[in-house]
Formats: sequence, C-alpha cells, structure tokens
Amino acid sequence: MPPEPTVFVVDDHDRVRGSIRALLESAGHKVEDFSSALDFLDRARPAPSDCVVADVRMPQMSGLELQEELARRAVGVAVIIVTGHADVPLAIKALKAGASDLIEKPFDDEVLLGAVSRALESGRQVQEQAASAEEAEALIALLTEREQEIFHQLATGRSNKLVAHALGISTRTVEVHRSRIQGKMRIASLADLVRIARAAERVPTAIRK
Repeated sequence: MPPEPTVFVVDDHDRVRGSIRALLESAGHKVEDFSSALDFLDRARPAPSDCVVADVRMPQMSGLELQEELARRAVGVAVIIVTGHADVPLAIKALKAGASDLIEKPFDDEVLLGAVSRALESGRQVQEQAASAEEAEALIALLTEREQEIFHQLATGRSNKLVAHALGISTRTVEVHRSRIQGKMRIASLADLVRIARAAERVPTAIRK
C-alpha cells in the first residue's frame, strides 16, 4: 500500500500553526509543521500525494516564494495558500501561479478541511497516473524499435492496412508484428493497446524528473 499522505503546515505564528495542526489531526490527517519556509525546504521531503498549507506572509520567504521554489525544484505537491484580507491580491497571484487553493483568514474549519481533502485527492490521482504511466512505459520498452513504431501507429486507431501503407511494409508484416506486440504486452485487443499508449503519455512532468 502507498504511504499515508502528509499535510505540511508552514506558518511562522506558533498559535496559528498549532491550531491548524490540531484541526487536521482531529480529522485523521498525518501532519508535520514548520515555522518557516526555509526550514520546510531544508527538512521536508514532500511527495505528489502530500499537500502544503502555507501562510502567504512569512519572514525570509513568503508562501508565494515557497510555492515558486517548489515549482522550480519540480516538486509536484499541491500548495494551499492561507492569507489575511490585506494579502488577497498577493494570494491571487499565487493561485495564478498554480496554488491548489486560497483560504482567507479567519477561515471556517470546514473550509480548510475541504481544501485539504481536494488537494490530497488530486495528489492521489497524480500518483495513480504516474504508476499507470510507468507500467505502460515498461511494457513499451519490451518492444523492438520496429515494434514500437508499429505500436504507436496502431495506437492512433489506424488499421493494419493503413499502418502498412504509412511504413512502406506489407499488411502481413504488420499483422505479424501486431501479434508479437500483443503477446509481449499480454493484451488481447486494440483497446488495451490504445489504453497503454495513452497512459504512457500522461506521466506528470514532476514525476518524470
């Protein structure tokens, strides 16, 4: 089973940070908290299945700068920005830069819990796609160069005849290679072949890196 996702709380105010942690833990979440963005970057190792709850205004590095640094490092983790009323324009900038959600202080407990649930669900989907993509790429790697060429032609929905015409080979040759491809991949239909091709194309950039 995959490890339990973690919610990372980053806020320089001890009382606020402790309150958020207590709320999340009461809802059954695994939580780690940090008093600064720099401390988080130094010690935390977030996975795509996790999420970060960060205050927008912090000394040394703001929540927006933390989000930008995570993107620079290609860490594909959802970031929820918590902001005071005066910081809304700055927080909206964070949303445009890819933040998962924006929560304005003072916030209702259910608002934060809902944002965290959505972020974790998004992370779970990313991991599932990554796992499917890795499995698909491993299957494609079993094929010879010619088989991969025919595989990708077939994945577009082309018939054996059209594939043969596109590659300048006989239809019979395509049929033989198609049979070998399905045997190596242990698939029974063109639909399975297309599914594998699509899965391989969906591997997230952050996972590839």
